[in-house]
Amino acid sequence: MEHQVTTGETPIDGREAEVLSEIVPGPATQDIGPALDWYQAKQNSGLERPDELTTGDTHLNVNRTFVFADLSGFTQFTRQHGPHEAVKLLGEFRRVARNVAAKRGVRVAKWLGDGVMIVSVDPTAAIAFGAHLIHHFAETDLQVRVGLASGIALLFEGDDYIGEPVNLASKLCAAAQPDEILGACELADLPDWVKADEAISVSIKGVGLIGDIHRLIPVL
Repeated sequence: MEHQVTTGETPIDGREAEVLSEIVPGPATQDIGPALDWYQAKQNSGLERPDELTTGDTHLNVNRTFVFADLSGFTQFTRQHGPHEAVKLLGEFRRVARNVAAKRGVRVAKWLGDGVMIVSVDPTAAIAFGAHLIHHFAETDLQVRVGLASGIALLFEGDDYIGEPVNLASKLCAAAQPDEILGACELADLPDWVKADEAISVSIKGVGLIGDIHRLIPVL
């Protein structure tokens, strides 16, 4: 007879408990998203009456690493194989990206069609995320390209980021070749299984030539 788990409300059968254990593999971890940023930046207790708060708009500057990754040639793939196959491809990319992000302790900020934007408080974890994606898909039919950059950005309206490192990471992703990572990062932040070629200059459309960019390569 299949066992049941009691939660105090509706009983959960054995299969449901197994699924839940896969979704929640361990104890809750600390929030590293915008909610925590705003909580830590609050003035006073945060419990004041409405007429006791200071007036004016509030903006929050944060130091983050931003990663953009997308599927290279996705539009052409859709034309050749149709939308149903394209959706399967995109689903696989998102599944892997979401899983790797959770395990690396970085946050999926938003999905961008055939791409994803990642935000991290730790540059090494962000680099590891990008390199992991490149390594994972290197032997598949999927081709991924990645751009990343670190710096100060403005946290706008609670959950959006505006600033130079965000724009640069996005532009570097667009400039990268399939299976390539272009990063504006410190070499000291690289995981020990990622190496960097000599610094290069990259021509960014609408910006010009940007120097001190590294081509990052997972070495496994």
